[in-house]
Amino acid sequence: MDKKPVKIMDTTLRDGQQSLIATRMKTEEILPILDKMDKVGFYSMEVWGGATFDSCLRFLKEDPWERLRKVREAAPNTKLQMLFRGQNILGYKQYPDDLVEAFVKKTLSNGIDVMRVFDALNDPRNFQASVKAIKKYKGEAQLAISYTLSEVHTLEYYVKLAKELEAMGADSICIKDMAGLLLPQATYDLVTAIKRETSVPLQIHSHCTSGVAPIVYMKAVEAGADIIDTAMSPFAMGTSQPPTEVMNAAFAGTPYDPGLDQELLSEICDYFKPLREKAIESGLLSTKVLGVDIATLRYQVPGGMLSNLVSQLKGQKAEDKYEAVLKEIPNVRRDLGYPPLVTPTSQIVGTQAVMNVLMGERYKVVTKETKDLARGMYGKTPVKISDEMVKKLAGNEEVITCRPADLVPDGIPEAEKAVAKYKEQEEDVLSYALFPQVAEEFFKYRQAQKYKADPVLADTENKVYPV
Repeated sequence: MDKKPVKIMDTTLRDGQQSLIATRMKTEEILPILDKMDKVGFYSMEVWGGATFDSCLRFLKEDPWERLRKVREAAPNTKLQMLFRGQNILGYKQYPDDLVEAFVKKTLSNGIDVMRVFDALNDPRNFQASVKAIKKYKGEAQLAISYTLSEVHTLEYYVKLAKELEAMGADSICIKDMAGLLLPQATYDLVTAIKRETSVPLQIHSHCTSGVAPIVYMKAVEAGADIIDTAMSPFAMGTSQPPTEVMNAAFAGTPYDPGLDQELLSEICDYFKPLREKAIESGLLSTKVLGVDIATLRYQVPGGMLSNLVSQLKGQKAEDKYEAVLKEIPNVRRDLGYPPLVTPTSQIVGTQAVMNVLMGERYKVVTKETKDLARGMYGKTPVKISDEMVKKLAGNEEVITCRPADLVPDGIPEAEKAVAKYKEQEEDVLSYALFPQVAEEFFKYRQAQKYKADPVLADTENKVYPV
């Protein structure tokens, strides 16, 4: 294969901070460093999507759309990228096609260049509406393969899927290894096979949860991968990505040299160090997410899912059941047709495993989400769930075989009505359609802040939200 410089996407402002500090980085902490990040020479920066949208509204009391516009203005020279959950958009269920199209349109017009689309089941039908909309509004569609291990997730399976995604219109393909399961030789073989059968750029995304991601990146690039995902070192390693500065230095002087300005990278690193220290002091950055956890390879559990399990068990005063839950997860995953463990299937499988352990009996209590997965409401699982298991999980509820979104009614008209009294921009309708309660709380907060800031409004008798 041709030896060429590898390109780097920096994930610090999305997956780096999402993996280590639960997406709590504020816009005011992001903006001051963007001028330098914009000059480094990154292929792109991942700055939006994933959990950032929900977190902005829910925890930071910020408008995610305003963040995107400000980031775009502060970094005019670098492609901005986001993570998009396909038919799940940025939420946890199947949303209607009208909402997918409207969201894509506004995302691209507000400043995103590349949309990385994935589906938790790798069901190509769940990519269709997103790709159609991205093409319509002139964005770049990067379609991602959610990487996992099972009896059906073979080299042939992944190559076939990559070819399907290219035929669907992918401008590039990403191997999305959300749990750090890729090993060096398997990576080399996988990248070689996909590059042989497809002609679009290939990007590699992994996490350091199991400790091998930097080596995986080296093998991927040697096999022909075009782009790798990294994070600035204060928000790298652990359950995050390999460090940007380290990977840049590792390839320096080779035919794969990314050629990024190492001095500028050092200055950017220095900016993020105090933010990391602050997160450690506040307890936001836990040492649990910084270490290497070989259980990742055994149980295939992503880092974010591990912390979620701990939280669920704490709430039930059952932390001593942690190991039992980890052992139960592969059983639930097998019963549910070997879904990759990524949002929302990681939450579905994890919560059901907790239920099974706490109840002392498998599927004595079945969550609504587990029933819906068994019924086909999220799409087609990699392996067909047995009829016996579907009956056990969903009883006599109807099983569907069509594209799930075909059954979901339009969402925009209802959201338009509900948000009318709060609406300040078209994007508010989309925020509400995704997260109704969270968005409404944010809109109330936003209105209250305006009344506080304006003495005339604060003095009027006709206050909507007295403060």
